Amino acid sequence: MKDMQQYGFVILRYVHDVLTAEFINVGVVLYVPSQGRVIAKTRNTMGRLRGVFPDLDRAAFNSAMSSVRHGFRKIAKRKSTAGLFTSHDSVLAIAKEAVPHDDSSLQWSSVGGGLTGDVQETFDRLYNQFVARYDHRSSHRRTDDEIWRPVLAKLEERNLATKLHEKVIAGSLDDVTFKHAWKNGQWHVYEPVSFDLAEADSIKGKAREWLGHLAAVVADGKTEAFKPHFFVGAPSDPRLNAAYEVAKKILSQAPNNPEVFEEAQLDEFVSQIEDEVRAHDAQ
Repeated sequence: MKDMQQYGFVILRYVHDVLTAEFINVGVVLYVPSQGRVIAKTRNTMGRLRGVFPDLDRAAFNSAMSSVRHGFRKIAKRKSTAGLFTSHDSVLAIAKEAVPHDDSSLQWSSVGGGLTGDVQETFDRLYNQFVARYDHRSSHRRTDDEIWRPVLAKLEERNLATKLHEKVIAGSLDDVTFKHAWKNGQWHVYEPVSFDLAEADSIKGKAREWLGHLAAVVADGKTEAFKPHFFVGAPSDPRLNAAYEVAKKILSQAPNNPEVFEEAQLDEFVSQIEDEVRAHDAQ
């Protein structure tokens, strides 16, 4: 197995309208504390921005992005940050050197992170997932199975895929089938949920369905002990990001305190499964 490195990342967002919370991702910064390595990239073209925000001021946006790229080049040249910053959370401090936190239309996301055996591959995946995908119009909506494919690939890489099996959690009123599960005292159940849908109501409705399923199963308090883990996929249309955020909150408030992981947390998600399975096997 490759040596795993801790990393942190933040996404740069162009917030078109603060009141409606409409935004589109325009850049990524990734930091590896142990290597003192910073990788940063922003979009070079407007891509789908004008299609999403027709009233976008092209000149002002291009000027802002030019300034961001200059800042990104500065922080990407850093070769000796190891020791100065010891946590992946420090990526936000580094990113703010390029774009300070203020009330402008350019805002940083919260910090994400995980473990990776290939820093460049992880960065490219994050950039494609959060930025480049907005440049391609497509009527294709990703299914739950498609959301799970990168997870399955990582599990197979670590010889863990065969550890997970389908599990039916049954209650007196209803039952629910989880596609991936294993038992360690209680059942750990994992389910991919694609929110790559066409309408905001559909996104929130899908989350409510899972909330209802779990509520019905545990209603009598007699089900087997289980811990739900959801791996969720974001919508392709950035105008649906607000609905997506609501859907994640709905899932997290379902019975049995589910954990909700996003696609950017792929490495963290798989590492958590690996750590728990290896620890159980070692007993």
